[in-house]
Amino acid sequence: MDNQEGNNGPIHQSQGMDPKTVAMIAYLTFIGTIIAIVVNNNNKDEFASFHIRQALGLVLCMVVLQVLWLIPFLGWIAFPIVALIVFILWIIGFMAALNGQEKVVPILGEKFQEWFSGI
Repeated sequence: MDNQEGNNGPIHQSQGMDPKTVAMIAYLTFIGTIIAIVVNNNNKDEFASFHIRQALGLVLCMVVLQVLWLIPFLGWIAFPIVALIVFILWIIGFMAALNGQEKVVPILGEKFQEWFSGI
C-alpha cells in the first residue's frame, strides 16, 4: 500500500478498488458491509479494514436494537433513543471514511477494532 499526503489528509491507494470507496460502501447497509468485506478480502487495505470493522460493529448494534424492540414497554421506550445514538455514530463513521480519516466511533469504536481484528 502506498500512502501519500494530500491536501485533505492521507490518500490511500491499492491495486483494487479505491480503499476510501470500500470504506464508504461498508457503511451502506448490511449488504454494503458484506460487499466491502469481500472486495477488501482480495487485496487487504488497512484503511478499508478499519472502516469495515467500524461499520460491522454498527450493523450488529442495529441487530441488537431490533431484538430490544421486541421487549414490551421498556424496549419500545429505549428503541428510539438507542436508534438515534447508533444513527449519530453511523454519521460520524461515514464522515470519517468520506474524509479519509481513521477515526473510531465514540462509545464502542475501540471495541469494534478489537472484536473484529481478523477483518
